[in-house]
Amino acid sequence: MVLHRTLHDKLPFIVDKPYKCALYDIDKNLIFATDTSPKQLQKDEEYYLDNSNIVHIVEIDPYYLGVSYLLINVPINQDKITNLQIMIVLFMLGAGFFFLLIGYFLGRLFIAPMRDSITTMNRFIQDTTHELNTPISTILTNLELIDTLYECEAKKEMQRIEIASKTLSRIYDDLTYLKLNHNYNRDIRVIDISALLKERLLYFSSAIQSKDIELVEYIDQSVLIKIDRDDAIRLIDNLLSNAIKYNISKGRLETILTNRKLTFIDSGIGIENKDLKSILNRFRRANGSEGGFGIGLHIVDQIVQNYHFTLALKSKLQEGTEVTITW
Repeated sequence: MVLHRTLHDKLPFIVDKPYKCALYDIDKNLIFATDTSPKQLQKDEEYYLDNSNIVHIVEIDPYYLGVSYLLINVPINQDKITNLQIMIVLFMLGAGFFFLLIGYFLGRLFIAPMRDSITTMNRFIQDTTHELNTPISTILTNLELIDTLYECEAKKEMQRIEIASKTLSRIYDDLTYLKLNHNYNRDIRVIDISALLKERLLYFSSAIQSKDIELVEYIDQSVLIKIDRDDAIRLIDNLLSNAIKYNISKGRLETILTNRKLTFIDSGIGIENKDLKSILNRFRRANGSEGGFGIGLHIVDQIVQNYHFTLALKSKLQEGTEVTITW
């Protein structure tokens, strides 16, 4: 072993900076080093980190002059690592932006047929509702004239026609509201909600009588609120329509109006607890037996939100529903 050390002391050992090297014998004892390397190898890993340096150990086979291991110690260049990290971040940002653009154009390409279908359907609904308005108005006007000017023997038949026509008229108003909600020009002013509520109860009187519903009214006089008249009509009509439609034959309907709130209580089929949270969603119906589009309560909820009112809904299956609007 001494001979090996002597020979190595006499041999030139040239190492370029920044590399630092060390030679070890078969027992992992230090033979020669260009720096302060450990006297004996302690690790078996081929690569490992030592503070801010990276160490590489190479096993020499066949070994020469007693040298079995070569240790190379290189300081880590933090500047290059930082530059690499910056390049990786920039690449990821660039790739993300590129894929975002690709996704955007592919998304538009793939949903184009769906978008066209929705546009066509909206146009169809708009045109259909527009065409429905004139005949419905004509039917209602002539029904009023017949009832006023002539004695008609078919009172029940005329009442059914009136109810059906008013239902169509309300559906037309609801569809128009949904279509034009964001572009709807509201004339917000103080109105007498008491008088308007009595007017709408009279409007629905035929539907109430046809189901032989007992109507109980607790309406304070001259209750004033600031609201667009059409919004107020739509609010009352949808709540009244639901209270009549989902009520039982010979049931009960309570209408309560105070200075702070409007309440409708019916003795109808009610709503299950699991449906109460979603019943305000558009096209959501808790019961499909009575028809409808499932847009009435959604419109009520929109109006309530527009005026920062509060909507409270309580219901029990097969016992009835209570809806309260507070302002």
